[in-house]
Amino acid sequence: MAQQPTFKTVFFFLDTDKYCSPFDILVAIDAFPDSLLFKYENVTGEDAPKIVYDLLFPRGPAGAAHTKIFINGSNFEEVEKVVAATQKAMATAPWGNSIIVDPRGGYSTAAAAVAKTFGASMEKGMGSLEGKKVTVLAGTGPVGQTAARIYAAEKADVTITSRSLAKGQVIADKINAECGAQRVKVVEVAKPEQTAVAVKDAEIILAAGAGGIQLLTAADIAAATKCKIIGDINAIKPLGVEGLGPNDDNKELKPGVFGIGALAIGKLKIKTEVEMIKRAVAEPQGLFDYAIAYTIAKDQILKKLAKAAAK
Repeated sequence: MAQQPTFKTVFFFLDTDKYCSPFDILVAIDAFPDSLLFKYENVTGEDAPKIVYDLLFPRGPAGAAHTKIFINGSNFEEVEKVVAATQKAMATAPWGNSIIVDPRGGYSTAAAAVAKTFGASMEKGMGSLEGKKVTVLAGTGPVGQTAARIYAAEKADVTITSRSLAKGQVIADKINAECGAQRVKVVEVAKPEQTAVAVKDAEIILAAGAGGIQLLTAADIAAATKCKIIGDINAIKPLGVEGLGPNDDNKELKPGVFGIGALAIGKLKIKTEVEMIKRAVAEPQGLFDYAIAYTIAKDQILKKLAKAAAK
């Protein structure tokens, strides 16, 4: 009887950028130290099928179950093209692979940020996210638009800010079409003084901007009289929210207003990404994207809440 071959887990990183990010490579190799990793850079939707077919067939169906694709990049539109092309190629093949999508950590970071605000809302007696008024600052960026998608899926009333009203409307329209409901609207914030208007009715605020850019001042927080929870994903000074430290976790910024800092969100982000990768490795095929990331992050929060309630 012929001995069955044993297959190493192999990750192929398809990155749309000039350089493949070492961040996710390190997360994957730490999760699976015996795995092998290969990277392709400047990948386009036109490139993806050739790469996918070449990695799909050599090991046969048994080996393909141990061959994982990680799609990455800082340009969401390009990443989506590569994902679509990869899925199309898979659909024409006799078997498939697991596909992990976490463009520059945008999916896992957004999932963790929304889950942390959900947890804070539950802890503070505000209930679930359904019906909550949420403002996502920098809502057209990678984390911002993904967080808006997740909040909308949770049936929150979402406002995203953008320096360009037209760009923001494209994102809002896309999310509303996905939801089948008008849950996201856009407010233009081209100048810092416009922020106060964008957050005046918010119960939850998420600062989802790039590192080193302050989006929410103490004066803005004072003007947001209905706000109870504020999250920030920026760990690089100046931080995204004035007075909110990166390690703060449900810190009371002013009476009745609680803040969640970038590193507090980051801890859950790393756990979420690792679990995404583990699930992808455990399954022979499937898409592991922002929806899976949020399920993982929210489950972590629900377990924490259940544990606290049992004490």
